[in-house]
Amino acid sequence: MPRIQLVRIAHARSGDKGDTANVGLIALRPEFYPHLVREVTTERVKEHFTGIVHGGVERFELPNLEALNFLLHNALGGGGTVSLKTDAQGKVLSTALLRMEIEVPAEVVQAAGAA
Repeated sequence: MPRIQLVRIAHARSGDKGDTANVGLIALRPEFYPHLVREVTTERVKEHFTGIVHGGVERFELPNLEALNFLLHNALGGGGTVSLKTDAQGKVLSTALLRMEIEVPAEVVQAAGAA
């Protein structure tokens, strides 16, 4: 199966609360959502953020919004007020997640080109 970056089929937003980053991944089209559910697992997200996320990853499915929400624990070096990280608020983590590659059928790649 072909591989594409998530940015081709989704958009994302992120924020933080203390040392936990929150990343929402939203399908650009309803037909893309099942592929996000299948491919963007907690294990894959944890692996994608190796060296950044030092705690667990939780995933919440929001089918009515065609979205997934991830909590990335121990990802911000203690949080905005104590961290020495450049982005201790986690604002760029959504962009980083969109760089993840997933496998999708060829017809999704074609549809993503038209999205």
